[in-house]
Amino acid sequence: MKADLNITFYKETNFKETPIGKIPEDWEIRRLDNIVTECKTGIPVKQQDRVRGPYPYFGANGIIDYVHDYIFDGEYVIVAQDGSIGAIHYFNGKFWANNHVWVIKTKSFVFPKFLYYVFKTLNWKRLATGSTRPKVTQQVLLRVDIQLPPFPEQRAIAHVLSTVDEAIQKTNEIIEKTKRLKKGLMQELLTKGIGHKEFKDTEIGRIPKEWEVVRLKEVILEAKPGFACGKRDENGVIQLRMDSIDTEGWINCKAYVKVPPPKNVREYLLKPGDILFNNTNSVDLIGKTAIFRGEFSECVYSNHLTRIRVNPVKTIPEWILYVLIRKWQLRIFRMLCHPHVHQAGINKGDLLNLKIPLPPLDEQSKIAKVILTVDKKLKTEIKRKKKLEQVKKALMDLLLTGKVRIKVK
Repeated sequence: MKADLNITFYKETNFKETPIGKIPEDWEIRRLDNIVTECKTGIPVKQQDRVRGPYPYFGANGIIDYVHDYIFDGEYVIVAQDGSIGAIHYFNGKFWANNHVWVIKTKSFVFPKFLYYVFKTLNWKRLATGSTRPKVTQQVLLRVDIQLPPFPEQRAIAHVLSTVDEAIQKTNEIIEKTKRLKKGLMQELLTKGIGHKEFKDTEIGRIPKEWEVVRLKEVILEAKPGFACGKRDENGVIQLRMDSIDTEGWINCKAYVKVPPPKNVREYLLKPGDILFNNTNSVDLIGKTAIFRGEFSECVYSNHLTRIRVNPVKTIPEWILYVLIRKWQLRIFRMLCHPHVHQAGINKGDLLNLKIPLPPLDEQSKIAKVILTVDKKLKTEIKRKKKLEQVKKALMDLLLTGKVRIKVK
């Protein structure tokens, strides 16, 4: 296997025991205070006192603003002191930082981006002290042991991991662009349709003249909440829950539990084309909606979800899906919900009486097909991102422990 640099990979066989575990024989362990020239905090500037400019202003969560001046210039690793314990950042250039981070500059024999990736593997919560507001102190930080390969290998490891990071970033950009495209298409097609020239004003806004405004209950066969179950059974039936529904209309196949099947389990079995509406969640997430597309051969759903089955004479599942997603994007369900302690709920009656636009069936299908094309592209890119993240995780485990070595030619 070869990368952009003239490097080769090989499996290491000679290890030695160290306080932080096994590492290759020719690696060494150094305390952080022996490998850095700077480890200091920044200077806070209140938001109202900041002057807008070109230089990043770092806090524990990363870049939180841009300001007109800088106090650091160079290649640094930035570590959250408190708040977002475990947040690690890398920056090369001029920037400002506040007092919630440690700004670290390495000595010449340590490649900064390598240290950044090593920091990503540490258990920072164990390094933090204090109960009210845990903090990573400078004293504790400088005592951390760091594994150090020869400098060329440090640089090569950082290069490989950075290459994967760049691929993840590019995929992220495609995902965000595709999300914007999907949202724009939904806004256009769910209100203007395809090829219409005449429109009318209605209680839900301006829509094509040929369309109707109906209540949800007029175009569906049922809206059935699921069942609650606090028990777990490894041999039980798969139950989808509120976190099984993502915000783009898909089922998260990794977010489920297995529960003992109730006596009336058949009443709650899902069929392809069933719509799942999230009736209980935080005010920001309530109303998430997805279509069950047969992801599992046998599957039920919890009481925090409502199963909607459409009347095929009047509508198609995809139309209802996209209409409900659009209403979630417009925060309609946030306004309809009834807040409880820590979460909120939407009454079945309010859901059934929800007013929606209804084009003719053939136009519903055409619109859904256009949006679904973009939807599939979005899902493909999200899958690609997850695979890249898995690759990165595996590479970090292999390269930062020396299980797999890099030889630089």
